[in-house]
Amino acid sequence: MTPAATLAAAAAPGFLSPTGIEIAFLLVGIATLGAAVVTVTTKQLVHAALWLVVALGGIAVEYLLLTAEFIAWVQVLIYLGSVVVLLLFGLMLTKAPIGPSPDADSGNRWAALTVAVTAAVALVWVVVDAFRTTWIDLDGPVQGSTEVTGQILFRHWVLPFEALSVLLLAALVGAIVLSRKHKAAEQARAADDGARTGTDAGRTGKEER
Repeated sequence: MTPAATLAAAAAPGFLSPTGIEIAFLLVGIATLGAAVVTVTTKQLVHAALWLVVALGGIAVEYLLLTAEFIAWVQVLIYLGSVVVLLLFGLMLTKAPIGPSPDADSGNRWAALTVAVTAAVALVWVVVDAFRTTWIDLDGPVQGSTEVTGQILFRHWVLPFEALSVLLLAALVGAIVLSRKHKAAEQARAADDGARTGTDAGRTGKEER
């Protein structure tokens, strides 16, 4: 090995000497993964929404550790401040039960687990392959500035950005539709009960006569 190659190898970062930021990144990632697992395995819808807050908050912390401060605050404002609040409003509008919800389990756990593992492996493979030789200088200047991120977002990612807004609108409309259906069903049930009560009262009156 030539002296130049030796110096390059010595200067290149490695996994055997992690820094404090890298250790914190790993610990926060484990906590975020645990919160995500609890989110999809709990049978209580409200608890799932609250654990989703923890998972999304952990992702925001990961962005901060990667010096992407703008993306971290976008994560907090959009996902924690909008998506989770929208989910909670949906639960309130549909009058979801506070306790365990057996009806929330469709019985397709193995199919869902297969799809989730496949998607995770594909995502990790794509990210690792794309950034195999790319290293972020965590001690250097912030790389996720507003100017650079805005140019990339509105120049190359306009369609996904707009698709997200349509998704939020569809979720809100769906919650309203479900709540109206539930209210209509309750009114129909109350009308049936009233009709049955009136019929029973009429029969009682005839029998008394």
